[in-house]
Amino acid sequence: MGLFSLFGGSTGTVSIDDYLQKDAVIIDVRTEPEFYEGHAKGSKNIPLHIIADQISDIKKMDKPVITCCRSGARSGSAASILKHQGIDAINGGPWQNVASYIK
Repeated sequence: MGLFSLFGGSTGTVSIDDYLQKDAVIIDVRTEPEFYEGHAKGSKNIPLHIIADQISDIKKMDKPVITCCRSGARSGSAASILKHQGIDAINGGPWQNVASYIK
């Protein structure tokens, strides 16, 4: 049914489909060269090393966030950073995983 276990110590599962239905923003936290090699349709590229500097802009979007990267490690860190700033965020894992949910 499209459930994906969260990284970073989560005890539950969350549906990427549910977040996409809530019009979530997909943020790919890989480097710009990695992003341009391939990415989920409609995703925004905000590399992990600058995501903390972009919190106010992300909050202005006023949408839940799905983070993704190459393996799920960086996106797990990004989701944690965003959650600690009060942003509704989940780790979507690898960008190909997130892309598979986009219709």
